[in-house]
Amino acid sequence: MMPHTVAPESKQAGQPTITILGSTGSIGSQTIEVLHAHHPHYRVGYLTTNTRIDELEQQCALVHPNGVVISDETAWKTFREQTSFKGRILCGEEGLVEASADEENTLVMSSLVGFSGVVPTLAAIRKGITIALANKETLVSAGELITAEAQRYNAPIIAVDSEHSAILQCLMGEQQEAIEKLIITASGGPFRTFTQEQLDSATPQKALKHPNWTMGAKITIDSATLMNKGLEVIEARWLFGIGPERIDVVVHPQSIIHSMVQFTDGSVKAQLGLPDMKLPIHYALGFPHRTPSAFPRMDISAIGTMTFEQPDLQRFPCLRLAFDALRTGGTATTILNAANEVAVHRFLRGAIGFTDIPRIVESTLDTIQPAEHPSLQDILEHDRMARAYAAEYQSHHHSIITP
Repeated sequence: MMPHTVAPESKQAGQPTITILGSTGSIGSQTIEVLHAHHPHYRVGYLTTNTRIDELEQQCALVHPNGVVISDETAWKTFREQTSFKGRILCGEEGLVEASADEENTLVMSSLVGFSGVVPTLAAIRKGITIALANKETLVSAGELITAEAQRYNAPIIAVDSEHSAILQCLMGEQQEAIEKLIITASGGPFRTFTQEQLDSATPQKALKHPNWTMGAKITIDSATLMNKGLEVIEARWLFGIGPERIDVVVHPQSIIHSMVQFTDGSVKAQLGLPDMKLPIHYALGFPHRTPSAFPRMDISAIGTMTFEQPDLQRFPCLRLAFDALRTGGTATTILNAANEVAVHRFLRGAIGFTDIPRIVESTLDTIQPAEHPSLQDILEHDRMARAYAAEYQSHHHSIITP
């Protein structure tokens, strides 16, 4: 769904207000850095965390939010006892929903990890608040519902993922009917050159060493399996209204071209930049205007060579599974996402091997029948069912990796 080209501050006169869901995570903390350095005109509504209350305290001292939300009840109690923060201190999913839907918000940065972003993001959309979307699982799990509600409530969605920000930038000034194909680039992750045997014995420690990007643990493992690229394909389908048959993935190890758009006249536009998430965050905060920044500049002659290759769907079947789920439709992508979240968590704990991640996802997709045109209740139920199945799944093909 293309966002309306209105600046977030146009919703109401005066100073715009941003709420950051997941402020202590990778994207959330970089958003605060970008706000502090380049967007002093924003007020901060709410900051939210799960358990990282020390980081939250530091963020409160820096940007002075109206309130905070702490999802974990134990951490919430500890924070209340220890903090010098004088604003509102909310708890749990109810608190997240209240913070997201606060009528003062002009922009909500949705950067929670995983499925937890769906309900609070939906709450903000239903108040007509602009969403800066960095939580791809929201559209993966509930894309049909989210985009329908965004249109109904006139709530623009601005892409923050580097790939989707690149596509958005390439599409500015273009007509929807002129789009022939979206080309999403992938770094290939830390295991791009691994043999199947090496993948079978890959450890969490190796998987967490991404060659180009510094990200949270979940997204870094998804990058290693190429599931991250599959989730981005699904997100792109809903953000830009383009079917899976017109979305390609190409491996580009240098991570300089963030994505491309091919048009009906044969032209291709690409957006280039250093692999730094502050750039798309900054673009989203100023959208639809470009605003100056002090970020490092790219020296294209120093980069020298850029290479491209087809993804290997044999060694990295998660990308194939994502395309399959998108073609199936309904809650198939909800099931894919839930099974993957559980499998990644099990891998990070050392309970399963790296190549068990796609096995668990595929078995879950084969077992649970997806619902067509799902309601929020359908989505929540199929997410729960998929998690329960994936948590119990036992592969007969792996040797357990110990941390």
